[in-house]
Amino acid sequence: MKLTLLSDSAIRLEPAGDSFAVESSLPDLPFSPFHMMAASLAHCSLSVMTVWAENAKLEANDLTLEISWTFADDPYRVDWYDMRFDWPSLPAARLEAAKRVIEACTVHATLQHPPRITVEGTTANPDRVTPTAA
Repeated sequence: MKLTLLSDSAIRLEPAGDSFAVESSLPDLPFSPFHMMAASLAHCSLSVMTVWAENAKLEANDLTLEISWTFADDPYRVDWYDMRFDWPSLPAARLEAAKRVIEACTVHATLQHPPRITVEGTTANPDRVTPTAA
């Protein structure tokens, strides 16, 4: 698959063989943690769509997926993902089914129902471990 960084808040993922390549459409655009989160969502979504396409005897070589996001404050975080796919060979009658297939992606479900996160730390003194909930 080929991941293209489109901006500091957008990516595109498309099939490109068995390897995984990351490219940037802008010089000096670093691969950020926000790109990585969106890439996880895109990769999972494209993977379940590809498996569904194989089972439905559909071609998915022309399927591309783009994700953009916006930020919110208090705390600073991603507050919106906008996922769009382009699949020229998909029959129009299968479009709604293809949208529903994305919901089978585990990363999509995880973002819809966020997990609890715990944080622990250590210091030079092992008696100073303080677990916190984040």
